[in-house]
Amino acid sequence: MSAEGDTGRLRTGLYYMSGNEACAEGAIKAGCRYYAGYPITPSSEIMERMARRLGDVQGVFLQMEDEIASICSVIGAVWAGAKGMTATSGPGFSLMQEAIGYAAFTETPLVIVDVQRAGPGTGQATRVGAGDLMQAKWGSHGDYAGIALAPWSAQEMFDLTIEAFNLAENFRVPAFVMADEAVGHLRERVRVEEEVTTVNRAKAGDETPFGSREPNGVPPMPCFGEGANLLITGSTHDERGMRKTDDPLVHARLVDRINRKVQDHRDRLAQTESFFMDDATIAVAAYGFTARSALFAVQALRKEGIRIGLVRLKTIWPFADTFMKKLGERMDVLFVPEMNRGQMAGEITKYASCKVVSWGQTDGEIIHPYRIMDEVRRLL
Repeated sequence: MSAEGDTGRLRTGLYYMSGNEACAEGAIKAGCRYYAGYPITPSSEIMERMARRLGDVQGVFLQMEDEIASICSVIGAVWAGAKGMTATSGPGFSLMQEAIGYAAFTETPLVIVDVQRAGPGTGQATRVGAGDLMQAKWGSHGDYAGIALAPWSAQEMFDLTIEAFNLAENFRVPAFVMADEAVGHLRERVRVEEEVTTVNRAKAGDETPFGSREPNGVPPMPCFGEGANLLITGSTHDERGMRKTDDPLVHARLVDRINRKVQDHRDRLAQTESFFMDDATIAVAAYGFTARSALFAVQALRKEGIRIGLVRLKTIWPFADTFMKKLGERMDVLFVPEMNRGQMAGEITKYASCKVVSWGQTDGEIIHPYRIMDEVRRLL
């Protein structure tokens, strides 16, 4: 018997799959019915899975000529009423940045999965890295706010992809799944539930498509073909989408709102997970695959009598600033291992009053637990 039901979605049960495969299945479970992409290591398995599976759920798959066309195609599909996604890695993520800014300014909900690899440039196409975190926040010009999640397992590649779709729809923003090669290619058990919570697009209401009564509000989003006479422009626009490029008040109000609709909810959006923190005086702060190594290291160090804990960042953007401020008041040291040159450590340093020690590794290899253990012992 096939594991796929009549709807084409996986039946309830345990499956053994890679993180990339789980991401694709999570997207389908969330209601994604349009995928456009261009193959790039180490994200290609997402595209391959979507190419095979979207036909099972009456969805549409398109391979585009490059990453620029891919994300622009997804934006168009979303405004036609679909839930849409694309996936890529470093160089392709760079090519998408202008369209990401356009999506943010036009409040287009879509999901971008970045399976990070060692860079910059073409770098090591098949090796792991985590150097795109700041790019997810600042990659496109101007001021805007997106939401970025960092899975550490195949299960979370499934779960957080669903959550990314829900957050994109709730806040009308681009939502990012910032995976890495190790998480994308590991294979482990993934539990699929029959029913998951999904958010459908808010279309009704008296508000205009690009305006809200609240200064941090999210307006409803009609689609083409529904009689709304939509005007969608990447230039400065008023509440109805009319270009107002020479009006400073319109621009200021629009930029303020598209940022506040995320930032004013950052304490709710910024998810963290804590391990062994009740008596800890030193903590490791980590995310993605590195958090798995960190958890092993923390468990081993505690057996040596070291009062150490782990804080895992599940949400990268918006950043957990309030949480980190409170954590810094409790800890003597925060140790931050990353597969980059300290991108998240710099952000933590802005808010934590304790000593923050950054340890970066950029050789295309995962950070092994013994490296974290050695560095912590050296600190002590």
